[in-house]
Amino acid sequence: MRKLAEKILSMDRRAIYLLMASAALLPFVTGPLGLPSRVSPEVKAVYDRIESLPEGSPFLISMDFDPASKPELYPMAEALVRHAFRKNLRVIGMNLWVTGSGMAEKILSDVAEEYGKKYGRDYVYLGWAPGATNVILGLGQDIYKTYPRDYYGNETSGMPVLEGVRTLKDIPFMVDLAAGDPGIETWVVYGKAKSMAGGCTAVIAPGMYAFLNSGQLVGLIGGMRGAAEYEALLKEMGKATVGMDIQSTTHVLILGLILLSNFAFFATRRRR
Repeated sequence: MRKLAEKILSMDRRAIYLLMASAALLPFVTGPLGLPSRVSPEVKAVYDRIESLPEGSPFLISMDFDPASKPELYPMAEALVRHAFRKNLRVIGMNLWVTGSGMAEKILSDVAEEYGKKYGRDYVYLGWAPGATNVILGLGQDIYKTYPRDYYGNETSGMPVLEGVRTLKDIPFMVDLAAGDPGIETWVVYGKAKSMAGGCTAVIAPGMYAFLNSGQLVGLIGGMRGAAEYEALLKEMGKATVGMDIQSTTHVLILGLILLSNFAFFATRRRR
């Protein structure tokens, strides 16, 4: 026992690195593990609100993030767009961060292809326009004046997906996914016409609960964990589920190594 304890205490750090790498790669090799987790009420509220929308309702999603926050917000956006397409909602995509324009376009086009949705009829990507606050205020007055053309240069006027939509008041529900400012707070102050929810990185989520608790947000999806919870509600294990599996397996390994090394330390000390 003493020799085993001494071997544990003198373990080569490269062996620990190898164990950590193996634990991190496990969900990629085996596929998502889908480890059980509790769905928080604020995430369930977003899901329930989209579920309550009648088929064909317009749904606005503003993807206000950049590549730095992709691990948390990209899977979140994919899950929300999947849910909207599954419900046959008319998806209107846009963003206030110019650095995230390409990612937002890819999310919409990739998920639309999965569900066989047609551009201009089932969804539209308005893209980015300068001004942030002015853009939101403009959407509250006239969407077509604010975005006369979409991301691809097509005229927005006459698009079937925007039929009956003139201002934000014509959109029953929207979600803003934010990595900072402009983001959720900007939308709450200047653009909340009807019902709104938010999604954000874990680091800014605590600050958003003030809007949730006051009823200005119907729900909130916080960080990768929130995205994984939403995927669980959709019964589709995606990137967020894999990310949480990686965190779980590596954390379990770290905890195991700490316990093992402490056991070995006290075992050798008693022998002395």
